[in-house]
Amino acid sequence: MSLADPPSVPRRQAFLVWGVALSAYVASVFHRSSLGVTGVEATQRFEISAATLATLTVAQLGVYALMQVPVGMLLDRYGSRRLLVTGGVLMIAGQLGFALVTDVRLAVAARILVGLGDAMTFISVLRIVAYWFPGRRNPLLVQLTGTLGQLGAVFGAVPLVLLLESTGWTTAFLTVAGVSSAILLVVVATIRDSPGRVAVAAAATPPRGLLAAAWAQPGTRLGLWTHFVCQFSGSVFALLWGFPFLVQGQGLPPTAAATLLTVLTLGMLVTGPTVAYLCGRFPRHRSALVFAIVGLTAATWAVVLAWPGRAPGWLLVVLALVLAFNGPGSLIGFDFVRSFNPVNRIGSATGIVNVGGFVAAIILVFTVGVVLDLATPAGQSVPDLDAYRWAFALQYVLWAVGVVQVLRWRNAARRRYDGPQVSPDRPEAVLVAGGGGRFASGNDRRRRRFSGVAAVRRRGAPARRRRKV
Repeated sequence: MSLADPPSVPRRQAFLVWGVALSAYVASVFHRSSLGVTGVEATQRFEISAATLATLTVAQLGVYALMQVPVGMLLDRYGSRRLLVTGGVLMIAGQLGFALVTDVRLAVAARILVGLGDAMTFISVLRIVAYWFPGRRNPLLVQLTGTLGQLGAVFGAVPLVLLLESTGWTTAFLTVAGVSSAILLVVVATIRDSPGRVAVAAAATPPRGLLAAAWAQPGTRLGLWTHFVCQFSGSVFALLWGFPFLVQGQGLPPTAAATLLTVLTLGMLVTGPTVAYLCGRFPRHRSALVFAIVGLTAATWAVVLAWPGRAPGWLLVVLALVLAFNGPGSLIGFDFVRSFNPVNRIGSATGIVNVGGFVAAIILVFTVGVVLDLATPAGQSVPDLDAYRWAFALQYVLWAVGVVQVLRWRNAARRRYDGPQVSPDRPEAVLVAGGGGRFASGNDRRRRRFSGVAAVRRRGAPARRRRKV
């Protein structure tokens, strides 16, 4: 049985496993974003500056990014269940520490534990999708996973702010750890790596071989830079600097700022399925969709940053809705992983791609903190609007680098797979349209008409072989 086609299982069972795994990802997003709306309280609790506050998030995201490739290799070897359980334990331990410590060095250590656990969660859920569902459903389920997972950020906005105000720092984060423990117990009882007893490890290829093969694919690098260029703006806004920007720079009350972050997250519930539909309907133009999302985001930020004085409320709502496209846009990178890699190296390829956006986010989080400290006028305790303008203008450098790299690796992928040298027997990516390449999984091939080299081979094959193909 080919790993490219999951065995037939009851739909209800498959969605149950995916739903429980998704709940683990929702919890990880909550842990990841919990510092976003508590930044002001954190500066007071630990008595730190903006740059030092950024260090907490940089430590968390840095560990997340550094662990993606090793976690991808471990995922191909040990499967999703073990990594989801291990990640849940680490995140609970990190939040327990964050609830109790008052020294900033111990707080950094706690956020590192959260980052370690978070690093094991998302790509484990994507591997479950690859093993439990046919390839034709993969784009939609990947988008739904990334989109619905952002509900964790919703719970980490207004509800967490209200919990902090009513119970205090320690009780709030102890409650978070308790809820996560309950989710972990459900994961232990429900999650299985694959239907039946299908082996999840790639026995024929060592982990380093899978990693090298994934990196050698231009489509994997295209996914990496897609994730890089799309994710960082919305991610940094939601994770750390959006809340201070809205409160200190734009003068909004904390509840209104948290509500705008919620609007950003809820907007993904609409933009995620929209992006998934466009990717499935126009797979040849996925990179064009990436450029459209980046251009729209950059243009909206330009209006906000150039607005004389504080931006009006409607413009900030528009900014939140536009940033809601960033997360789904970055998930297009994982659709490239499916197109260019067999399922037995999905973990390694996904780990590579998932590094991109978080490296960009780390760079932006840290540089924004540094610029805010440098641009804050002497004698002021908090940055003003001009300081935030200079800080967020740094995004344009990252967008320029990312767009150039996406163009580079899109062209490399097309040169490799669009010409007549493509073998029609390639298991995971087959030409299905003349004059260009559209890539489909094995399940999708049955529903589409072949042309070009693939059509010639099919017409010349014996009837028995055609039925087998």
